[in-house]
Amino acid sequence: MSVMHLARAEREELRDLLSGLSPEQWRAPSLCAGWTVQDVVAHMLSYEELGPRQLAERLARGLLSVDRSNAIGLREYGTRTPEELLRLLDGHLTPTGLTAAMGGAIALTDGMIHQQDIRRPLGLPRQVPAERLVPALRTALFAPTLLGALRVRDVRLVATDIDWSFGRGPEVRGAAEALLMTVAGRPAAVADLSGPGQERIARRLTG
Repeated sequence: MSVMHLARAEREELRDLLSGLSPEQWRAPSLCAGWTVQDVVAHMLSYEELGPRQLAERLARGLLSVDRSNAIGLREYGTRTPEELLRLLDGHLTPTGLTAAMGGAIALTDGMIHQQDIRRPLGLPRQVPAERLVPALRTALFAPTLLGALRVRDVRLVATDIDWSFGRGPEVRGAAEALLMTVAGRPAAVADLSGPGQERIARRLTG
């Protein structure tokens, strides 16, 4: 299955999750500081309708800063209701625009991380298929917007539920989902890890 097909499958699971959330859950905090579940969904979809020119304009308005550009997208899409966001997601289950880059790897990785940003605080875990986790981990480590390899430098990550490892140094062990969220810079996931390198990563992510 291609990465684009994996990205679509990830979005289909996200749609199933979101369609069952209560209004209170939509307003609940996510793992993204200061963002509700609704904010996370709005952010995820805020690039889908942008063609090359519109994307360039947003990046220019954001002074080529990813964070500023994301904030612009959230201001523009954050006023949409959950129902409107679900309709937008239904129209873009197959990624388009920026998220379709790298064969869909951006959409797969961004979608998986943000889905967990929603699920973890809501106490709604899931089993992520290994065939999605491996390319997502690879992208999170090396994509220019994430550069997760810098966060986990000098340790060896070892997944306990799939055949995957990365790096050199004292081991940090855990489920691949927790490793992905750690690579993405989510301190909440570090508690799910173990091994002699865990404390080093915990200090790094919590400052």
